[in-house]
Amino acid sequence: MPYIVVKAYPKDEETKKKVVDKINQVFVEEWGCSPQALTILLEEIAPDDWVEKVVKAEIEPKKDKMMILSGKKLYK
Repeated sequence: MPYIVVKAYPKDEETKKKVVDKINQVFVEEWGCSPQALTILLEEIAPDDWVEKVVKAEIEPKKDKMMILSGKKLYK
């Protein structure tokens, strides 16, 4: 615990590694878990597939659980 999934447009390997390292660091420092407890998946989604595979399949059905949606913070 935790298992973190990031879905995003494709990027170069260096950028992906930097992002995953920062996510890892935040969860260790802020969430308080050990590095051994973290599992992170970065799944690349082609821009042409984004609406079907992400927006319709995952975002729309879970809108009420989103903490940030389209850049807007939904929490106080």
